[in-house]
Amino acid sequence: MTEKRIVAGSNTGLRLDVFLSENLGELSRSGIKKLISEGLVTVNGDTVQASYIPKQRDEIHIILNEENPLPEPEDIPLDIVFEDDDLMVINKQKGITTHPAPGNMSGSLVNALLYLGKPLSDSNGDPLRPGIVHRIDKDTTGLILVAKTNEAHEALQKQIQDKTARRIYYALCYDRFRDKEGTVDAPIGRHPKDRKKMAVISGGRPAQTEYRVLRQYKEYTLVELSLKTGRTHQIRVHMAYIGHPVVGDEVYGRKKNRFSTEGQMLHAKIIEFDHPSTGEHMVIECPLPDYFERILDRISGSELE
Repeated sequence: MTEKRIVAGSNTGLRLDVFLSENLGELSRSGIKKLISEGLVTVNGDTVQASYIPKQRDEIHIILNEENPLPEPEDIPLDIVFEDDDLMVINKQKGITTHPAPGNMSGSLVNALLYLGKPLSDSNGDPLRPGIVHRIDKDTTGLILVAKTNEAHEALQKQIQDKTARRIYYALCYDRFRDKEGTVDAPIGRHPKDRKKMAVISGGRPAQTEYRVLRQYKEYTLVELSLKTGRTHQIRVHMAYIGHPVVGDEVYGRKKNRFSTEGQMLHAKIIEFDHPSTGEHMVIECPLPDYFERILDRISGSELE
């Protein structure tokens, strides 16, 4: 058994099962409901119902049943851009999640990493996320850091938290931008009506995304984006918020999409960090995926000065 403890920081107004699903990313809401029904979740020492509304300073204890299955190695091709004894940088393809979750234990980057048989950090204490320093969405492509040692994991995660590591994305967004560069500074939290979505909301967690226009087309703009924070779906939510959703985004974008993108046109192109052992400043870049380049070629005739 593994025990986790969470202290509610404010009166969120959320049911206990919803609150925990937002704070325990490795567990689904149905999985949390099962734990509550089995008496494995207590609030201030008492068992409660899933409908209980946590109050400020409530102390919540969760006992995780270690009978939950562990991810299995799977032979999924990986594009390893950089590797040494401390870390790997992977160019993740479209259509695979970063790590498994209960109810969806296969087909992830973690499953592919386990197949390689190489050492992976376990300092985050989560058996579903060995080596995973940060995440990118299932249908977002591009660079992701993987730690092989606990020391590397902690050093890289600290750089992300301290904003000394940089993650730069390219996105094709709808319509022309009025300003060539700027910062979207708008708090992000769960959508008040659709809990599967994120949204810019009052009282959300601070979120900042810097953008710079690279190319303007008649109906689209190619944008470079730099994350100052790392909220769930941050770029996609912020671009939709300013009226320029990412092309192909089936959650936050427009319903009509003239291209067969199978997800958002968003690519983690560049990552910068200091090597956790040598201190060397690393700048790693990968090209846009072929499908992304083909779509840019299709609209190149409408490129504007």
